[in-house]
Amino acid sequence: MLLRPGEGRALLWAAGYFFCLLLALYLLRPVREAMGIARGADKLPWLMTTTLVVMLVANPLYAALVSRLRRRRFIPLVSHFFAANLLVFAVLFFALPEHGGSGLGYAFYVWLSVFNLFVVSVFWSLMADVFSEDQGKRLFGMVSMGGSLGAVVGAAVTEGVSSGRWGIKVEPAGLMLLAALGLELAVFCMLRLAARFGLSSSDEGQRLREPGPDFKAGLREIGRSRYLQLICAYMLLFTITSTFLYLMQGDIVATSFASGAERTAAFARLDFWTNVLTLSVQLLLTSRLIGAVGVSGVLLVLPLLTTAGFGALALWPGFAVLALVQVLRRGLHYAVDRPAREILYIPLGPEERYKSKAFIDTFVFRGGDFLGVWAPAFFSALAVPVTLAALGCSAAWLAVAGWLGQLVKRSHAPAADRPPHGAPPLSRWSQKEIP
Repeated sequence: MLLRPGEGRALLWAAGYFFCLLLALYLLRPVREAMGIARGADKLPWLMTTTLVVMLVANPLYAALVSRLRRRRFIPLVSHFFAANLLVFAVLFFALPEHGGSGLGYAFYVWLSVFNLFVVSVFWSLMADVFSEDQGKRLFGMVSMGGSLGAVVGAAVTEGVSSGRWGIKVEPAGLMLLAALGLELAVFCMLRLAARFGLSSSDEGQRLREPGPDFKAGLREIGRSRYLQLICAYMLLFTITSTFLYLMQGDIVATSFASGAERTAAFARLDFWTNVLTLSVQLLLTSRLIGAVGVSGVLLVLPLLTTAGFGALALWPGFAVLALVQVLRRGLHYAVDRPAREILYIPLGPEERYKSKAFIDTFVFRGGDFLGVWAPAFFSALAVPVTLAALGCSAAWLAVAGWLGQLVKRSHAPAADRPPHGAPPLSRWSQKEIP
């Protein structure tokens, strides 16, 4: 049985927390995409480069915040901060609606690209903190399903109220206010979850589980842990291959469909079937698959699929093949790969979960975007087909996934459950404990 006595309420609050976060995010994603290409898609590489620079500045600030405040304070503070930002953007867009396609729109694009990674990373850090490894394998699929439902609802609401199809028409400023409300509801769920696990406790054992005062500790742990370095490489190659596929998607859709309406419909079909696959797998297969083949086996799924997908696109570069590859890849990423990747952080200490993880989930992720979006120009100058480069990156990703999986197997302890909250966490993956 996946759900055991005493886990129901914690699961519901965790899923509700993720639902509210992704509801807020997917209310805004279409707004961001429209503003990003308002003056041409050629601006996207520069927007991604700006996002990477902002991430470089934001990460030390976040690490300093984590180092000074307890989890019960800094996690809500992050959401309150972004909700306040949304209120400022809402006022600006209400006062200057015609500037959505100019500097204000680009500022919002960069801001949302930072916001979405930070709030989701903080969410999963908390999940790795409060659930045991055994619970993660059984429950993270259902927690992810809460987020998927939030994404579906958010996207549907934005489509309905932006087009006026529901009888009302809401401008971007109104969607920003709705998203701010979603973030505040997420904070409510987080606080209930924290109370459920006693994170407000002030006993000595609880304090030992808080991140330490050194804001550079996260980078230091990455520098000395082969395990974290492999997670960095896994994330970087995932993002690079995602960006390659995103660029191929744009080219194939542009040549396959003549009008803007047809292209919009094609993207909508891809999103629809991706969500159908994601929810179906999360409901029926995620926990069973992780239990059957283990985290190490699941880590191989997406690299194998991506390698096969780029090979198929090299032979048959049409929309049907693209659609199949994109739906399978994105659906399995959200349903299987992401929960398995988050389980990797459960045995770690608070420095790695809240500092190293945030750096990997934000700066390393956007670094992959940066490399992926500029790489085609580099490979074109060398007369190397982008598809060949994508296959090479996929093969490297598969090798990294295999290495990381072997490290998980070798270092895995039979007693996977986390210590009680009164005891300090076991960082089983520190460099000194890895052969």
